[in-house]
Amino acid sequence: MPSEAVVIGSSRDRLVFAVKWGASAVQIMGYTATGFGWTPWNLYLFLVGVIGWFAVGALWNDKALMLVHLVALGAMIAGMTSS
Repeated sequence: MPSEAVVIGSSRDRLVFAVKWGASAVQIMGYTATGFGWTPWNLYLFLVGVIGWFAVGALWNDKALMLVHLVALGAMIAGMTSS
């Protein structure tokens, strides 16, 4: 039976893996902070998560992933500066 462990090859793959999971964990913390009303910490966490996922899109050369997170980043910054 083959192992179900994730095999990560190059240092680039390890970087993408770390950024992807780190950004996901930070965004989950942002959702949690929103649920508990911890403003503005929730926004700061979301900013870190969005920037992390944009970086993953750039490393994967995935334009759709980059676009979604660039628009989200712009909307968040616009909202934060207008408050």
